[in-house]
Amino acid sequence: MNFRKILVFYRIPIAIGLILLGFLLGFKVTWWIAWIPFLVAILMIVAYFLVGPMTLIQGYMESGDMEGAKKLIDRVKLPNLLYKPIRSSYYMLQANFSTIGEDLDQAEAQLRKGLETGMPEKEYEGTAYLQLGAIAQKKGNTKEAYEHLRKAVKIGLPDKDNEATAYLQLSSICIQRRDFRNAKIYFNKAKACKATNPQVAEQVKEMAKYIARIPG
Repeated sequence: MNFRKILVFYRIPIAIGLILLGFLLGFKVTWWIAWIPFLVAILMIVAYFLVGPMTLIQGYMESGDMEGAKKLIDRVKLPNLLYKPIRSSYYMLQANFSTIGEDLDQAEAQLRKGLETGMPEKEYEGTAYLQLGAIAQKKGNTKEAYEHLRKAVKIGLPDKDNEATAYLQLSSICIQRRDFRNAKIYFNKAKACKATNPQVAEQVKEMAKYIARIPG
């Protein structure tokens, strides 16, 4: 465990130690010096509640350690006290883990909490609606899925792969409704995104075969 992790994981014990050090310095040396450990202790306690261990999450995600990232997320005991942008990221990550675990109801509830908190950027808001659309589609609620997906592309998504995914899902819903005109329009928009993700690119190719068989 590196020094940064120790500071993050043990903020409260370290803060208590600093407070005791402050009193020791105050009684044994001078109160003019004691304020320094007191101040650091206060900052560490504030960081514990407002930031939590979320500053470490990126390292786990980049290394592909999803189990470690999940354990880190689970260390947050009072998410409502997190600073707003961090809180929305927390709920988004929780939703991702719930989706992986096929707990769609929990994932939906967490995404809605993230949206209620307020996303730091529009692209994150768009991604949340994209995920809500995918969840609604899995549940068979195509009307709600369609509304969420349209909202996602209207707000904006972080990259062309996500944008292509949203348009493909919209096209698929239109096909189910036998709205072939809009199905083609959404498919062409998905194709124009020129997705670089292999999985999304393959979905575009498969959809192209189906679209080619649609009359008109």
